[in-house]
Amino acid sequence: MVELEEVVVTAQFREQNVQDTPLAITAVSAEMLEARSQTNITEVANQAPSVTLKPQSPMFGPSIAAYIRGIGAGDFNPALEPGVGIYVDDVYIATLTGSMLDLLDLERVEILRGPQGTLAGRNSIGGAVKLYSKKPDSSDSGSFQVTYGSRNRLDLRGTANFALTDNLFMRISGVDKSQEGYIDRIDYGCAFPGNPYGIVSLTATSAGCVVARDSNVNYSAGRVAFRWLANERVEVNLSADYTNDRRNPTGAVLVDYRDATQAAAAIGRIQPVLDADPANNVRPSVFVTPRGSYHYYASFYNPAHDGTGEVTTAMVESRPTPRQWFEGWGTALDVDFGISDSLSLRSITAYREYESGFVNDNDLSPLASSIGDGSLPFRALTQELRLSGGNDVLDYTLGAYYLDQRSTYQSWQDLRYTGPLQFQQDDVVNVDTWAAFAHLGWSVTEQLDLTAGLRYTDEHKDYNYIRRTRDGALHPAFNAPGNELDGQRNNYDGDQLDYRLAAQYSWTEDLMTYLQYSTGFKGGGTTPRPFNLDQLVSFGSETLKSWELGAKTDFLDRRLRVNTAVFFGDYKDVQMGLQQCPVGPPAPCGVIANAGDAELKGFEFEAVIRPVRRMTVDASYTYTDFKWKFLSPLTQPLSGVGGIQLWMTTPFLPKTKASLGTQYEFTLANGSTLSPRFDASFQSELHTNGNNSVNNRIGGYTLFNARLVWKRAQGGLEIALEGTNLGDKYYYLSRADQYTGAGHTDAQPGRPREWAVTLKKTF
Repeated sequence: MVELEEVVVTAQFREQNVQDTPLAITAVSAEMLEARSQTNITEVANQAPSVTLKPQSPMFGPSIAAYIRGIGAGDFNPALEPGVGIYVDDVYIATLTGSMLDLLDLERVEILRGPQGTLAGRNSIGGAVKLYSKKPDSSDSGSFQVTYGSRNRLDLRGTANFALTDNLFMRISGVDKSQEGYIDRIDYGCAFPGNPYGIVSLTATSAGCVVARDSNVNYSAGRVAFRWLANERVEVNLSADYTNDRRNPTGAVLVDYRDATQAAAAIGRIQPVLDADPANNVRPSVFVTPRGSYHYYASFYNPAHDGTGEVTTAMVESRPTPRQWFEGWGTALDVDFGISDSLSLRSITAYREYESGFVNDNDLSPLASSIGDGSLPFRALTQELRLSGGNDVLDYTLGAYYLDQRSTYQSWQDLRYTGPLQFQQDDVVNVDTWAAFAHLGWSVTEQLDLTAGLRYTDEHKDYNYIRRTRDGALHPAFNAPGNELDGQRNNYDGDQLDYRLAAQYSWTEDLMTYLQYSTGFKGGGTTPRPFNLDQLVSFGSETLKSWELGAKTDFLDRRLRVNTAVFFGDYKDVQMGLQQCPVGPPAPCGVIANAGDAELKGFEFEAVIRPVRRMTVDASYTYTDFKWKFLSPLTQPLSGVGGIQLWMTTPFLPKTKASLGTQYEFTLANGSTLSPRFDASFQSELHTNGNNSVNNRIGGYTLFNARLVWKRAQGGLEIALEGTNLGDKYYYLSRADQYTGAGHTDAQPGRPREWAVTLKKTF
């Protein structure tokens, strides 16, 4: 077949050809995900316009930064909301922790760009990423594949589908992945014996100086699904999934460290500044690794001391086991009841629970600066109802949604760069939200269609602060008169009405244009990391009003598909983390504030062409411009130096992104096929903080991947050889900028060049 296949999506609560859907949407099939060697949700963004999904730095644990068109979030803390809605089978994943999803047994991925306030609800202000699993069917079928690659990578994947009865089907899928890490954690005292800083080895030298290889993979997940076709009008889908991800910390490299920063050597000596006695001086910049390095010297050790240079028990020792983990499960019941031929009721009930945690040594050095050791228990119950009906002229959906969510952020924080300060927290975060929504589509003529949507959302959040010593006693720093943080509770309550209007006109069967006006919001909350009562403040929701003009076209007898969109957004009350506080006594700043108003505008382009029957070429391009229009005085520190400036840009926004991919299928003499594919993706520079500086800048880069697949003519056997980052480009995925406060900044390098071989058998 030469013409391009029709792609069906459900972005507007019903099945539609993506070319007939009046919004900017990228749909990726399971076959394309496999062809691009993509197995993780963050990799999908490489070819999607305006989308940035990145694994986060070690100080944020097993979470991602998710942004679309420059709007999203990167902080995992449960007090804060994501700005991109992530869904699995129409079930909302409420936190950035737990969003590092494997693409297990999927049918497709839909990426909706721009505010989806009426279609996807709260916190989809930037857009939504929706994963849809393959449903059980009447076939007895399955597949198994094994992958071996660089650094002893071993992936096992399998699916099995069974027809239990004529109308009851079951599908089981699972994945197990392991791979050695590519970032070496080195014992500095072992690697440099007799160093002039008095840093001794904390490990046995006979075992070698590489203590661990971080950014390794140790991931297992499974899913079981049942589908019951009770009769012609009732379909019931029940699923349950489990994930266990236990690994070393995310690997990073130390990029910069101020020599004047407070820092302690391994023997416990701490100096507020460098002094005249060289024996007391440890220059932190010694531990900065050269550009292109894949190693660091974190010790995950802060000795006991009293802050004066003497080793005492005034401050307890911190020596946690470096690790990072996520263990979670969930279940969903999806019931679709056809009331009549033109009316149906759908109920989606879901429960998700996980416990996650991580240990971080923030300065990535053997000095005693900042160590965190925490866990995050989480649970959420959601219920959604949709009543859908219509005919050839009108279609509508009326719905309601409810979420009950509870998190507890438990951690031990040992902050030697400030105070110093040690405390444990056990902060409970409760979130309740409900919404009512309506969607209407009207076919005015055969060529003109109008769409309207409304959603009202009401939300409540409360954050309960606990600040104690390690033994659970009242903490003197957080219970002093005028600074009684322990036991405080701060609430946030808000509501929002979002709406959407769209008009689309089909000039021909192969040319449709649309104009859309839509809104969205990200919920407010309360600052989760206050260091004093002045920082215990709430912040409001941020909002976006967006215009979008798009065209969806098929040319050359549907062998060339080109989709374009231009957009303009009025972005108000933008939520930002402040690095320097405008009020209160001198202290590290942990305030989240509504920083001001901005505007967004840009252009998106996606194209795919099939010049001949067995060849496909796809391409994408994005240009996005962000400009502040107004900045709140809260963003400017009392010193008048630093702070967010009008010329700065929002985090994780590359001004341009582009991709190009091509594949061809050769038929061999015996009927088997050989299919090579090549992909290139580019992103320009970006900053990972709203307070842009060289310390949070990531330079632009281009990556090249390739895959060669041989398929036997019969028997369902295929072998694939893949290579990723073929140019062995050294680049950063994320950066953690603590230069203003703790005095250092680090970065997480992307994976170097890798290869893998996959053997797959379907039956």
